[in-house]
Amino acid sequence: MKKWILLFVFLAGGLLVKGQETDTPKPVAPYSQSVMTNSGILFISGQIPINPETKELVKGDIKAATKQVMENIGAILKKNSMDYSNIVKCTVFLTDIKDYSAVNEVYGSFFKGKYPAREAIQVVHLPLGAIIEISAIASK
Repeated sequence: MKKWILLFVFLAGGLLVKGQETDTPKPVAPYSQSVMTNSGILFISGQIPINPETKELVKGDIKAATKQVMENIGAILKKNSMDYSNIVKCTVFLTDIKDYSAVNEVYGSFFKGKYPAREAIQVVHLPLGAIIEISAIASK
């Protein structure tokens, strides 16, 4: 399978940014999966638990869904020569805040000692019926 990288370059408020698409699941709306600034800050759009190989949404199992979301974020980080230690901020959106402990168990396993700043928010719905979505900001 051929990998395509879609780059959008534009000048916004004097800051050069690039939109970066990866071999993770394609965005489900008109947005870039991630945007890297000249200063080395990577903004990762909210990722839902779509398996990039099967194109299927992980449903029902919050731990499996969280793992898939974190793996999708990891693939975006890798494409930008970063890893989880570069993440400085995350936002976790849950359709059921009762899943908070289970999410923390999986989410926390992706970090080694230094956790990013974060909030978790319960929402009514997420794209495609997902039960979790996580966005991230990373810095080199």
